[in-house]
Amino acid sequence: MKNNKESLENAPKFRYWKSQAEANGLKINAVNDFYIRYRHNGEVLFAMLEVDADTPEGDKIPPALFLKGHAVSVLVCLIEKETRQKFVVLVKQRRIADGSQTYEHPAGMVDASDAPDEVAARELGEEIGLTVSASELTKLNPRVWHPSTGTSDEGMHFFFIEKEMPREEIMKFHLQNMGNQSEFERITSVVATLPEAHRLITNVNGLLLHFLYLQHIGDYETMKLL
Repeated sequence: MKNNKESLENAPKFRYWKSQAEANGLKINAVNDFYIRYRHNGEVLFAMLEVDADTPEGDKIPPALFLKGHAVSVLVCLIEKETRQKFVVLVKQRRIADGSQTYEHPAGMVDASDAPDEVAARELGEEIGLTVSASELTKLNPRVWHPSTGTSDEGMHFFFIEKEMPREEIMKFHLQNMGNQSEFERITSVVATLPEAHRLITNVNGLLLHFLYLQHIGDYETMKLL
């Protein structure tokens, strides 16, 4: 696949979306693609589609679909050995929609054939330089959740990990230049307390991840500070 682009029909995320749509009773009459973005290896990354499909009730579904697939987002909590103070590691990069600098938790896209926890572990290595195994991650949502039910098939898998280390080790993750040049990523890692991170993050997935994590560990005092 190095020199050939994957066809939309063969893309795992497209085939998964189509199988789910048909399982839910949709009759797909036609799919037209307006734009497809590919990974450096030729795989379909995402696509803008026009879908002609009928519901079991005889209606037409809204035709616009942003085919993105599933994604993971990981809250990384680093606990200082001496004081037990907690820090999280964020990534800062340009937001595609308007070009602004945005802060978020390490995240990555999942193809239908990938295991979300393995993708999450790999993204931590690529985006902040933290080497972990998938088994060290804790899943926070029992099933896939969808940020948008109207225009995108995106589904989210939320994870967290806690690691104890000395403060000097924690601060090594601060202001590191990361990212994948082949994917045109320019990423800077940022260390912050969780309340600081909550003020920096503006995307709903990241804000939700804070509450999911704090609820899971029962830290309602910190939750009051958000």
